[in-house]
Amino acid sequence: MKKIFILSIVVVSFMLAGCSLDNDDTRGAIDQNKTDISGNLTSDLTLLSGIDYKLTGGLIVKSGVTLTIQPAVTVRALAGGTGVFILVEKGGKIIANGTKVNPIRFTSNSLNPKPGDWGGIIINGKAPISRQSGTQSNAATEVNNIIFFGGNDASDNSGIMNYVIMEYTGARIDNRTEHNGLTLNGVGNGTKISNIAIINGDDDALEFFGGTVNASNILVVNAKDDMFDFSQGYTGTCENLYGIREANDLAVTSDPRGVEADGNLDGNSPTDINQSNFTINGLTIINKGAKVRMTDAIKIRRGATATITNAYIELGNEALFSDLINLDDPKGGANANTSITVVGNPANGLDITDIKNGPGARINVTNGTSGFINTSIFSWTGYSF
Repeated sequence: MKKIFILSIVVVSFMLAGCSLDNDDTRGAIDQNKTDISGNLTSDLTLLSGIDYKLTGGLIVKSGVTLTIQPAVTVRALAGGTGVFILVEKGGKIIANGTKVNPIRFTSNSLNPKPGDWGGIIINGKAPISRQSGTQSNAATEVNNIIFFGGNDASDNSGIMNYVIMEYTGARIDNRTEHNGLTLNGVGNGTKISNIAIINGDDDALEFFGGTVNASNILVVNAKDDMFDFSQGYTGTCENLYGIREANDLAVTSDPRGVEADGNLDGNSPTDINQSNFTINGLTIINKGAKVRMTDAIKIRRGATATITNAYIELGNEALFSDLINLDDPKGGANANTSITVVGNPANGLDITDIKNGPGARINVTNGTSGFINTSIFSWTGYSF
């Protein structure tokens, strides 16, 4: 198994900015030297560079509050599954702005870490989501249905996630609901999501529920379900998405995919307005897992419109994918305006029988390696390709 290496850092003296963390959402200051964090964050908090912090439960960043995480911070999450996560409410912000030399790291506190040790990071914003005409742009957070996301502010700003490594995320609640690695709920394009590595996570690695946020330079390694998931009216642009499943990795779900996209939520509202219409510029999907047959490399369905250019599917062994590209589904295929340009491994070629076209959707298939993303953009993670 590949490992992530963080550059050694000098531990400096520190204090926490004045804040309150209280599960009952009442006022009260915590010990300024406290490094265990959880509860409702009701005033601004800064995690200082060079310090290890322990996430001991759910940390909810309330509206109007900013959680700032400086470069070289490591947050070690208690291996508590669904009870340990960071959730930013709409109106709140997370500023996790690492650097190439000093990235920010979220990982498990377990001596024997494994996928699903903790619930990852959830960011809620005020950007539009798919919905029935005449209804509000508002939806309940999957992991906490009393906290809502969505709105009408496409340029809403929920903060920055930049040069961030996330490991052992994605705790499972039940067969229908789960935590992912990084979940973006109705997040606006004033938010910056870039240079993210999600390693050894349970369930999906990166999932968009609506919103307009853009994302770039995202590395996913060994996601147990989908690498990149788009749903509920997402309309942003992603650049340089790289997903790889290593040889010995095992899936949890019955239908792991490289890309999975729905126009509305789970295909249950085919008449929704504001359905998913997104762009990916640069996509690599690699499955080396001989023990895992991925259902699709790319699945666009249920009214979603996707424009994907410069995609590369490294086959290795075509038997590792049920379908390379699938634009059809019992709840509705891809929108006819979907366009995918993909290049395949020239040693194998792309088998046209492994491509299921939807009505009117266009797939342009060529052989070559021009779509392959240069992995040097992920050198800061220390991952060995």
